Amino acid sequence: MAHPKIEKTNAARLLDRAKIGYELVPYQVDEEHLAATHVAEQLGEDIRCVFKTLVLRGDRTGYFVCVVPGNHEVDLKAAARISGNKKADLIPMKELLPTTGYIRGGCSPIGMKKTFPTFIHRTATDYPFIYISAGVRGLQLKIAPAQLIAYTNAVVTDLSREM
Repeated sequence: MAHPKIEKTNAARLLDRAKIGYELVPYQVDEEHLAATHVAEQLGEDIRCVFKTLVLRGDRTGYFVCVVPGNHEVDLKAAARISGNKKADLIPMKELLPTTGYIRGGCSPIGMKKTFPTFIHRTATDYPFIYISAGVRGLQLKIAPAQLIAYTNAVVTDLSREM
């Protein structure tokens, strides 16, 4: 039986252009459960290597991106401090698409409308590869963390805590 062709996303095309290896991994979307825990279950992977992309706005620097393990929540005080802000909050859901070009459950740190400072949780480097959104719901990018960090110029830091 032939596998259905997976449509390349903008994030995948950007990685192709940069000659960065990755794998596109589809999963079943449940509109009621867009959480990373559901994605990890669908992939049969440890939640600690399935990362979610969150967009925050700081009071001094504006938008920035945090990439954290699926079972973590961003520590807003740590994120503010690390990003050069006094205060930072997650952006409202209605701002996500106009700001990044992505929707909730399909936000990738690669290929946003603009390049924002990016911070990735230090545990990403504990794994040979991690999963991040490919830019649409139902598709993940399996990528070496070092490649992602280099491509996004991410700062590796401790900016979240386990939920």
